[in-house]
Amino acid sequence: MYQDLLKSFNRLHPRAWDFLQLTRMDKPIGIYLLLWPTLCALWIAGEGSPSVKNVLIFVLGTVLMRAAGCVVNDYADRNFDGHVDRTRTRPLAAGKIQIKEAMLVFVVLLALAFGLVLLTNATTVWLSFGAVALAACYPFMKRYTFYPQVVLGAAYSWGIPMAFTAETGALPAAAWLLYIANLLWTVAYDTYYAMTDREDDLKIGVKSTAILFGDADRIIVLGLQGLSLFCLLLAGARFELGGYFQLGLLAAAACFLWEFHSTRSRDPQLCFKAFLHNHWAGLAILIGIIADYALR
Repeated sequence: MYQDLLKSFNRLHPRAWDFLQLTRMDKPIGIYLLLWPTLCALWIAGEGSPSVKNVLIFVLGTVLMRAAGCVVNDYADRNFDGHVDRTRTRPLAAGKIQIKEAMLVFVVLLALAFGLVLLTNATTVWLSFGAVALAACYPFMKRYTFYPQVVLGAAYSWGIPMAFTAETGALPAAAWLLYIANLLWTVAYDTYYAMTDREDDLKIGVKSTAILFGDADRIIVLGLQGLSLFCLLLAGARFELGGYFQLGLLAAAACFLWEFHSTRSRDPQLCFKAFLHNHWAGLAILIGIIADYALR
């Protein structure tokens, strides 16, 4: 249904689908992975009743910033994507969209996202510049370090402190436990993603944690996921979350174990499915938090 809705936009203009692909609106997995932790933070900050205004701001902001990140990612990788089977048809790599057009889309998306942030408060506005900096520099990190996934984790977790400052005007120390937990989780699932392209990345000289970890990749990913759950457990204790939250963590742990088992052959397609599957873990944690506050 979602795909049919997007394809209907193609009737509005013959190039509409190219721009939907550029912003990755045809693949909402990145929105989910960014949105669930942000909403978790917003729900905790609002003690189960975040303002409707902030919920709308962060949902729309997540969609816009993820789209902007995809645009700058494709700009950075435009000379690499054509050499990777999975990405060779991306609009910039295939020449369907020009660089100037992509940069215009990027600026418009940032402007819209910044307009949303202006509806919050000064602290959140200042924090938003960190989000832009991380989103802009992440795509270039794979040229210089084997840890681009860490930079992605920092970017994908930045909505957590912003959610607290928007909702409460303050940033408690325990919020950084949520930030660290999400950073660890992001490194884990993006390593599965990188395992999908590992052979192509080795040929073209792109770095990733999948290459760095080598044969220890799956066990390290599982370890990172375990550490993420431990940090969430500590954060839950600080924020006085109870049994339903812990059930959400158990559901997430079951997801992680399934991913570990399913990728034992390291088949690229199975690694990609494991990456996609992580959104269910994030959703389980969010549902646990919502239920914990609602059913007290």
